[in-house]
Amino acid sequence: MKNFVVWFAVLLFLVLVGVASAHGGEQPLSNIAIHRVTLALHHSVTIKAHPFILAPNGGDTEWVTVDLENPKPSHDDWVGVFSPAKFNGSTCHLENDRKEQAPYICTAPIKYNFANFSNSDYVKTGKTSLKFQLINQRADFSFALFTGGLSNPKLVGVSNYISFANPKAPLYPRLALGKSWNEMTLTWTSGYNLDEAVPFIEWGRKGDPHYRSPAGTLTFDRNTMCGSPARTVGWRDPGFIHTSFMKDLWPNTLYTYKMGHMLSNGSYVWSKMYSFRSSPYPGQDSLQRVIIFGDMGKAERDGSNEYSNYQPGSLNTTDQLINDLKNIDIVFHIGDITYANGYISQWDQFTAQVEPIASTVPYMIASGNHERDWPGTGGFYDVMDSGGECGVLAQTMFYVPADNRAKFWYWADYGMFHFCIADSENDWREGSEQYRFIEHCLASVDRQKQPWLIFAAHRVLGYSSDKWYGLEGSFEEPMGRESLQRLWQKYKVDIAFYGHVHNYERTCPIYQNQCVNSERSHYSGIVNGTIHVVVGGGGSHLSEFTPINTSWSLYRDYDWGFVKLTAFNHSSLLFEYKKSRDGKVYDSFTISRDYKDVLACVHDGCEPTTLAS
Repeated sequence: MKNFVVWFAVLLFLVLVGVASAHGGEQPLSNIAIHRVTLALHHSVTIKAHPFILAPNGGDTEWVTVDLENPKPSHDDWVGVFSPAKFNGSTCHLENDRKEQAPYICTAPIKYNFANFSNSDYVKTGKTSLKFQLINQRADFSFALFTGGLSNPKLVGVSNYISFANPKAPLYPRLALGKSWNEMTLTWTSGYNLDEAVPFIEWGRKGDPHYRSPAGTLTFDRNTMCGSPARTVGWRDPGFIHTSFMKDLWPNTLYTYKMGHMLSNGSYVWSKMYSFRSSPYPGQDSLQRVIIFGDMGKAERDGSNEYSNYQPGSLNTTDQLINDLKNIDIVFHIGDITYANGYISQWDQFTAQVEPIASTVPYMIASGNHERDWPGTGGFYDVMDSGGECGVLAQTMFYVPADNRAKFWYWADYGMFHFCIADSENDWREGSEQYRFIEHCLASVDRQKQPWLIFAAHRVLGYSSDKWYGLEGSFEEPMGRESLQRLWQKYKVDIAFYGHVHNYERTCPIYQNQCVNSERSHYSGIVNGTIHVVVGGGGSHLSEFTPINTSWSLYRDYDWGFVKLTAFNHSSLLFEYKKSRDGKVYDSFTISRDYKDVLACVHDGCEPTTLAS
């Protein structure tokens, strides 16, 4: 019986932490065996956190100092940040009803760091101070000291509670394109339910009178999650997610906005003021700049939550985009958004990280395996990569102009660009609902007005020299391009982008495994095929290339980076790959052509003709 209990505990822990995918790594919080915590509070251990009130003059971020003394220090002592501050196991939710298991704690911390992180003498003196950067997450905070490392934690001390001045404040705005070119959507998070306050936005052209537009409100509970850890140790109340629509916008015009909540007593709670520039009219001939990357995830500026080099490039990518924001018009983050993997608190932290970007330009996302995949939930892949989220967080926290946000495929227009965004976590093969959408999206674009046709998906449905794809011999996601390459060729897709593989790679213009254009850096006239680009080096740990020489691969980079597309006019496009470490261009090409070149006949892409006069 004893051996069975040990075996069952190990099995339960494995289920709780989830299973890491080949391209995903381990979520740092999953390495904490939170259900194994034992209570060993010691009267001589002291932990003091300050300041007590965070951001008293407004704001969503504050640095906190935690001073601790421990008479029996060890090298694997660690401090967990808990929010809400009260974290005992009195209300634990277990996937299996086991009377013999009565954990003291059943909620993972929102972040952690080792006690000796900033003071190597901690093991000698038992004294240290740690700095944590906290964001407003709608609840108070406490700090707990554990001995025994992450695998056998013993709780020895708990700090005082601290809180933001207004924990419920409206925060972390995320802009996104609406379903029409002259509509912009705004999504944000707050602690106010509809029975407490009415959400809205106040917005208008800079210098003109402003309008007020109502917002819809969504949330979800633990039972909406599909499995652990999202239903158990990773669960955290997501607050309330509000979305409002700014319609009938003037093209390419500067607008300002702020989020508001009208309380039941008639008073108002406001966010700070933000601004954005509306989309150009479809086909408008103006400078238009697009950023594309995948697999960025989040990272902590205070050095916490680092484990096995999990997402080392995330902050570099974020900071490069923030620094160049005046030269960016729209961002596409094509899957693997946060790598929360069922630890719900990490979504708040990601939206805080990208807030300077997403509050200023549309931040469009695609669905990846770490957002959607969970066994038995109707997806194309029966794996556990989402940690039990099964798409709920992504489709609630961010708006996309999809007819059904649970089916994460959609089209988007931005000036001279037409984007067809696929959902690689749902069936895309010929005959499927998504295949019909993709063909309709590609066929419906007016190339005279929107000459630049872009396809994007998370998994590599085209070409990649990834090590694992090489071992499979396919150099693609299995069944990836078999159905779609005919559509790309028929409708003359310019560039197809993918994430999932954490590196950068560019192919020649290609069709059916053959390069159809010998140029490398300047394409003029008829291009003849689609250029495929893997741009999954947004921030997560890097993926190795195969040693096999793939003849269609023109440029590879084992580093973090992103792509910038610049449309100067209807005839000239600049492609640049930039490293996140320095923002410099390491690969580039141009396309120069006229409308007649888009119309021209290419192999398997010719319109029928007649001999009739």
